[in-house]
Amino acid sequence: MSDIFLERLANVITNYSLDVQEGNEVVIIGDSMTEPLMLEMYKEMLKVGAHPALLPIFGHAKEVFFKYASEEQITHTSYIIKNIYEKTDRIANIRSSINTKQLTNVDPGKIALEQKSLTDIIKIMFERESKGNIKWNITAYPTDSMAQEASMSLFDYRDFVFKAGHLDKDDPVAEWKRISKMQQKYCDWLQRREEFRFVGEDTDLTLSCKGRKWINCDGTKNFPDGEVFTGPVEDSVNGKIRFTYPLIYLGNEIEDIVLEFKDGQVESFSARKGQGLLEKIIGLDEGSNKVGEIAIGTNYNITRFTKNILFDEKIGGTMHMALGRSIPESGGKNMSSIHLDILKDMKVGGMVFADDEMFYKDGKFLI
Repeated sequence: MSDIFLERLANVITNYSLDVQEGNEVVIIGDSMTEPLMLEMYKEMLKVGAHPALLPIFGHAKEVFFKYASEEQITHTSYIIKNIYEKTDRIANIRSSINTKQLTNVDPGKIALEQKSLTDIIKIMFERESKGNIKWNITAYPTDSMAQEASMSLFDYRDFVFKAGHLDKDDPVAEWKRISKMQQKYCDWLQRREEFRFVGEDTDLTLSCKGRKWINCDGTKNFPDGEVFTGPVEDSVNGKIRFTYPLIYLGNEIEDIVLEFKDGQVESFSARKGQGLLEKIIGLDEGSNKVGEIAIGTNYNITRFTKNILFDEKIGGTMHMALGRSIPESGGKNMSSIHLDILKDMKVGGMVFADDEMFYKDGKFLI
């Protein structure tokens, strides 16, 4: 990977996304394959006077865990990991994959149990974040398996990631600050509206966002980034939606999903491929058949579906909803062990209305 890629990504994460300051305690978490980026971040954070620590993880560890761990071990909350989220000032999490299919055959129930065990840690993180005591970021390091999943060569995939993060700009930090201001204008406008309607192919969905907060995703928590989202009022979602892109769950693809909602709950569903798995997901717990998030992607540098949600949910000209857990920052109240984003392309015939006023058409904001 080119030095400029590593240098610019590490610089943006350190000085913009995490805003690392002198004296900050920082943990850099990543698969062992991400060593080049971990070290570049480590160097950048040392240069600003922080105290970074490296936490490498082996690529096949999760596969071993779910194969051999008992239910007690799966539901156990590690005090070591919990302590990191209780004490650390900054957390950089670098996502990668040695094999995108390694968890394909794991029972979804086991995954849900593990996610439930993280509830306390997630709560700690969001509470500390709301008080300004912690900043966290998730980014990605390109690998052959990720490139293959996206039907690209590794070199093309690296270039894709480079441009998706606006790292090709002369001053990427300045570009993200510009994007942040633009998206905040969208959020401010949306915040003054209550009733929303999404219209498109086989889609007519209504919901209320009264009393909820629209969030500007501007490269601070995810990188790359580019979306605005909120948590709809839980019992307000009604109507039908057909999704364009497959839901990727543990390496499995669920295609051509159609969901129908009544008073906030999935009333009926179908999928051309993977309907049995979709049924399991919707029935995982009390909140898995409800909507935890509704969002609009704003990153037009992400031009294709890659089967990696860190990138895909930001595709400019798309909207997505998440089944399951709400993001507390938005005011959403739905609780679940899952948070699964599903995407719909809005570039041809898609429309979104707020209080009966069209503000989005054919994949573009009109405001």
